[in-house]
Amino acid sequence: MATQRESFDARYGPWAVVTGASEGIGRSFATALARHGFHLVLVARRSQLLDDLAATLAKDHGRQCEVLAADLSTAEGVARVLDGTARHDVGLVVCSAGFGTAGPFLAGDIGEELDMLQVNCAATTALSWGFGRRFASRGRGGLILLSSIVAFQGVPRAAHYAATKSYVQTLAEGLRIEWAERGIDVLAVAPGPVSTGFARRSRLSMGRAESPDVVALESLEALGRRGTVRPGLLAKVLGYGLAMTPRWGRTRIMAMVMRGMTKHHAA
Repeated sequence: MATQRESFDARYGPWAVVTGASEGIGRSFATALARHGFHLVLVARRSQLLDDLAATLAKDHGRQCEVLAADLSTAEGVARVLDGTARHDVGLVVCSAGFGTAGPFLAGDIGEELDMLQVNCAATTALSWGFGRRFASRGRGGLILLSSIVAFQGVPRAAHYAATKSYVQTLAEGLRIEWAERGIDVLAVAPGPVSTGFARRSRLSMGRAESPDVVALESLEALGRRGTVRPGLLAKVLGYGLAMTPRWGRTRIMAMVMRGMTKHHAA
């Protein structure tokens, strides 16, 4: 029986691209993919963190690791990723770059909200289209998009962030069916709270949180087999529990959850 490493190589090919690779879930995906034998293009804004990760992965796993510093809140950053990877036979892309905001929508900064829309939605769409065309021409490929447990209903006090993740979830669901006949696997990853820098940037007070390594591991196991994965026990409990509740009820439940996670904002 073929190992998962052998099956990945046969299914997708030698190179993978990971955005948001400098920390958190993206870093865990990069590490897991190197372990599975992929050469990597690591994308994020902070090149020093990428350089350190690339050196570690090259030493530990003997993979080629290239660093591509790009700001995906700009069209130039997206173009830099597409142009900078054109010479490689890329067969798998993980769109892990993204961030969130939390708290009352009207208390937020509109510039930050629009940057989030660009990174979470516009950049994800542009990269999906660009790499999707490459995958279609080679007859195989894989695309992993980072959704969230908040993608399945409105979430007061994280309304815009939840809306961006709903966009990603819907995009992944549609592309999975549309691209299946082209040999392209698409997976939406919908984790619950994860121990990353996300909570710090969005100023969320989180209790229990999942390891980003678990998110990467369960996602790669689900790729090509399922359309959506809810990695980690917490995501499964929350996701399937809320699934039995009407959408309006889910929104009210999430309102209570987010009120507790953002109550320190008022102080």
